[in-house]
Amino acid sequence: MLTTFKATAKKLPNGLQVETNSRGFKILLDEPEDLGGTNAAMNPVEALLCALGACQSIVASAFAAAHDVSFEEFHVELEGDLDPDGFLGLADVRNGFQEIRFVMHFKTNEPKEKIEKFAKFIEQTCPVGDCLSNGVKLVLSGVAID
Repeated sequence: MLTTFKATAKKLPNGLQVETNSRGFKILLDEPEDLGGTNAAMNPVEALLCALGACQSIVASAFAAAHDVSFEEFHVELEGDLDPDGFLGLADVRNGFQEIRFVMHFKTNEPKEKIEKFAKFIEQTCPVGDCLSNGVKLVLSGVAID
């Protein structure tokens, strides 16, 4: 059974600021000043990295007991390579990330092999990671003139 998630993104008057909303929760996004923004918030690709790390963190916490894994702390460090010349139209390069790298940090007494196996499970189970690894069909389902 499919579950449909919904969100909105609204351009604000200041620079390139955008207010996003899903289920009543809001996130402000912007761009750095050198890319035309006001630097009031992270940009969308930084938010994408955060979404991936958050999803991996949720999977780790939600499935730890089922995998008989315990840890005191968990966090993920992420970085991605993007050439802004692509979306700026200055070069014929990919618009998005060319690669995303991450390191999962566990504070635990578990054996390294057990944690490595669990980390693979997290990587394979994370829905955001799946979207990034396998692509998602994007469908412009209409244009509205308000």
